[in-house]
Amino acid sequence: MRVALFIPCFVDQFFPQIGVAMVQVLRRIGLQPEFPADQTCCGQPAFNTGFWDEARPLARRFCAIFEPYDAIVCPSGSCTAMVRHFYPELLGGPAAATTKTFEFTEFLVKELGVADVGAVFPAKVTYHDSCHTLRELGVKEYPRKLLRCVRGLELVEMAAAEVCCGFGGTFAVKFPSISTAMADTKIESIRQTGATHVVSTDSSCLMHLDGYLRRQKIPIKTLHLAEVLAAQ
Repeated sequence: MRVALFIPCFVDQFFPQIGVAMVQVLRRIGLQPEFPADQTCCGQPAFNTGFWDEARPLARRFCAIFEPYDAIVCPSGSCTAMVRHFYPELLGGPAAATTKTFEFTEFLVKELGVADVGAVFPAKVTYHDSCHTLRELGVKEYPRKLLRCVRGLELVEMAAAEVCCGFGGTFAVKFPSISTAMADTKIESIRQTGATHVVSTDSSCLMHLDGYLRRQKIPIKTLHLAEVLAAQ
């Protein structure tokens, strides 16, 4: 299988360690992922704010760059949803790349049938369902199945696991007071679990939560699921 890495802007610019962790996990299970260096933003920010004409060339570029691969793996439910569900709307129909782009946990569990990647992470962890991963992709159990196979890890569900963290891309910029209030609700639910770490599949959500936690001096760490799975 020829597997390509689709690295979102947030990961590329702010959290490159997430991409590194994903590569480590994929190599550990016997794959040799490739990184097409010509890839750019998928166009989601422009698309979500109504600039479809500006997003369309990025969508076409993505499809051309990733067309030769058997599978395209992304550590973001948000960007995966953009390609799989909104590219057909943007481009007037499905393209080959849209049908073979997978969120990381979905690729591991659903496509490859792998749940135990040999990870070791002795900590009490709670999981945040990012909106796009849960609602657009329908991915709920795959991340949890992977976490339950991590040695030493205790998974504790929070009451508000499926509640939005308040980021929402440009929503957090346009409506900061609402965004902060939503983060406050989310963090309180996380605190009630007694977890030392909150884990998710979207770095944008984690960045939002981490900013709140640091400003409130709450000693809970945020980690992308790929980072947990890479730990040994």
